Amino acid sequence: MTQSTLRRGLRRHSISAPVALALTAGLVPSAWAQDPPPSRCSDDGSLPQSSSAVRDAALLETGSADPRAQLQEMVQRALERSNSIGASRLLAQSAEADLAEAKAQRLPTVNLGMTGAHVGTQIPGEGPAGRSSGLQGRGTLNVTAPLYDSGRITKLTEWRAQLAEAARYSQSSAEEQVALQTVTLALDRGRYQLQAQVYGQYTRKMACLVEALEIITKADRGRASELVQAQKSLQQADLSYEQTVSALRQTEVRLRRYVGDELPRPAAMSSVLARLPDLNEALADVLVSADVSQAAATAQAQRSYAESVRAGQQPSVSLLVQGIATVGQSKQNEWIGGVQVNIPIVQPGADSALTSARRRAQAASMQRDDTIEAKRYRVQEMYEAAQSSLDRARRIVEILRNSDRVRGFTLQQWQQLGKRSLFDVMAAEGDYYSMRISHVNALYDAQQVVAIIWSQGRGVVTPLR
Repeated sequence: MTQSTLRRGLRRHSISAPVALALTAGLVPSAWAQDPPPSRCSDDGSLPQSSSAVRDAALLETGSADPRAQLQEMVQRALERSNSIGASRLLAQSAEADLAEAKAQRLPTVNLGMTGAHVGTQIPGEGPAGRSSGLQGRGTLNVTAPLYDSGRITKLTEWRAQLAEAARYSQSSAEEQVALQTVTLALDRGRYQLQAQVYGQYTRKMACLVEALEIITKADRGRASELVQAQKSLQQADLSYEQTVSALRQTEVRLRRYVGDELPRPAAMSSVLARLPDLNEALADVLVSADVSQAAATAQAQRSYAESVRAGQQPSVSLLVQGIATVGQSKQNEWIGGVQVNIPIVQPGADSALTSARRRAQAASMQRDDTIEAKRYRVQEMYEAAQSSLDRARRIVEILRNSDRVRGFTLQQWQQLGKRSLFDVMAAEGDYYSMRISHVNALYDAQQVVAIIWSQGRGVVTPLR
């Protein structure tokens, strides 16, 4: 059989290029020409598993759990484990205790005082007869109750109530931050897992091409530069794979901090938050976010405190009942009952205290307005980013189809002995897998931005329910 006849037979059977060139060089049995094996470099599913992929098989395995249910479970576990949320909960409870203390100021206050001592008296000019001494005990009972205070206690109670409300919203804000961080890390986990799978396929494809080039180089030493180029591409693909797997492991370490050491097997997260919310609805939801509600409660609390400071500078009336009993050296009983009126006349620094309280109230209101404005612009910015990512993902799908066709045609022409160079094959393969990585990034970028949009309003858990 002549060399040209053999080449025509190999083209007719679509035999792989390495086997074809090896056959023409007499490096493999000629019986393969009648029954050629399928190409190992044309189908990702048929590529051999690399040692790295076998080692990381469990890490890259995807479970069949519902992604929404899994995210809800992970968020719930993170909320239960978070120390920051526990601290926020304790601060909210302390604010409730402060509120109860402020309400109790309306109730009567009862104080009991007791003293015991050795007392003596000396009357001048009486000599020893005018001297007396002995033990004496005294008990004092005071009862006071506010009757009128120009609204000071009312405003202090409102101040404490608003601070307690702000503390509850602070806890909700902390919960939202933990939920967002958990969802973001879970999405990153899915992102790196998909990237590692793509890089694993790319590595196996390059390894197959290197294997093919090793056979070709044995038949034609002039193709050694192509072998070196293929080995370089294999090393780069393997490096990208290892870096992605390392990033995946780091992400799982960070995720365990929130969820715990027992991480569930990753679910398919590529489309769990792919739906973009309505922009106007998202902007309206900003007003019901925990951060804005906390800022509003804080501003209202500062206004109530300023009013309590002003009321504290007004006249007040309180009930006073006092009884004194003395036993021992001299016995006597005293009591008094009535009302006590306090009228401030000169209070140095009172105007400064009131001005300070009012300025704090104004600052808190401006901080609330700034929070609303920042969140609304953040939503608009993230909405544009999400639209861009989703549009990029759709466009990459079309590019991927053409890229897959290009690499298929290029590989086929290379397999047909010389119509394309190996450099074209590797360039086509690199472009194809690069576009697949870009597609994965576009999908997960969009989902993480959607999660941020929801976190600016009703919360990232809302779209998961």
